Amino acid sequence: MSAYSEEPKTRAFAAVLRQSSPVFIFAGIFTLMSLASPYFFAWNNFMNVLRQSAVIGILAMGQALVIMTAGIDLSVGSMMTLSGCLIATSSTYWGIHPLGAVLIGVAAATLVGVVNGFLVTKVRLYDFIATLGTKTAIDGISLLITDGLPVSKIPPVITYIGGKTVGPGVPIAATVFIAIAIVAIIILGHTTFGRNVLAIGGNSEAARVSGVNITKTKIMAMAFCGLCSGIGGIVIVGRLNSANALMGTNMELNSIAAVVIGGTSINGGQGTMFGTIIGVLTMGVLQNGLELLNISSFWQKFILGLVIIAVVTLDTYRRKRMESDRR
Repeated sequence: MSAYSEEPKTRAFAAVLRQSSPVFIFAGIFTLMSLASPYFFAWNNFMNVLRQSAVIGILAMGQALVIMTAGIDLSVGSMMTLSGCLIATSSTYWGIHPLGAVLIGVAAATLVGVVNGFLVTKVRLYDFIATLGTKTAIDGISLLITDGLPVSKIPPVITYIGGKTVGPGVPIAATVFIAIAIVAIIILGHTTFGRNVLAIGGNSEAARVSGVNITKTKIMAMAFCGLCSGIGGIVIVGRLNSANALMGTNMELNSIAAVVIGGTSINGGQGTMFGTIIGVLTMGVLQNGLELLNISSFWQKFILGLVIIAVVTLDTYRRKRMESDRR
């Protein structure tokens, strides 16, 4: 009788442990870097981490929503690049007002997100193939827009968001990331759409039988991902003070890594936006700490890869344990 009564408590403790693992990973890396480098634990360095993490964080908010539907978007970096190139080129060479240029860039990225959703739900392409195709296509469009050359002399009102700070050195880019994260948290945790996202990722057939509009939900998730990518384009243009067709290289992989490190299951149906924020900060702290330790960028990629493999392995183990517990 005693063993039977203890079993639910053990499962509850295991569930809490699983949900808290991203925090433990972040705390461990943060502590390690604080001890390893005398320059890490400083306000200016923390602000630098936020500045470096802002763009990936914005992309990760959209990517997380797509992954929670058991999908994936390989075009987020390219959508961000398209947005940034349109903003820079239209405001610099085409004579369009900065506000209009920003709206064009963000709208274009959002439209690509809608197209991705249409290809996945209506044409019934695999997410991987559909978004890889749109990624390649809009990479070509970005090259055509910029003629393969960097775009500079962008109006200061546009570069202000990504390049300036407020208060005690807080990057405006970080405040944009925080604002989008708050919106994403509200969407996922307090709307029917958010609940539908998790339901589809957990069991799409059960969600359909329950009356969830899978087509609409997936298109909306990918549209939100496109919107986040478009906003990321504004931020990265300000951070670089220029735009080029290659500035989104590997951003899609980094956004996926942040989502996975944050505890979202790559199989969908599980995850939180708070966990994704932790995943973004974990990557930022790890990269920043390795740079302070003068670790080669080649070794940084290797170490980050090992962290991703370890987290995905842990996620697979947790899922198997959960399935075993249900039996």
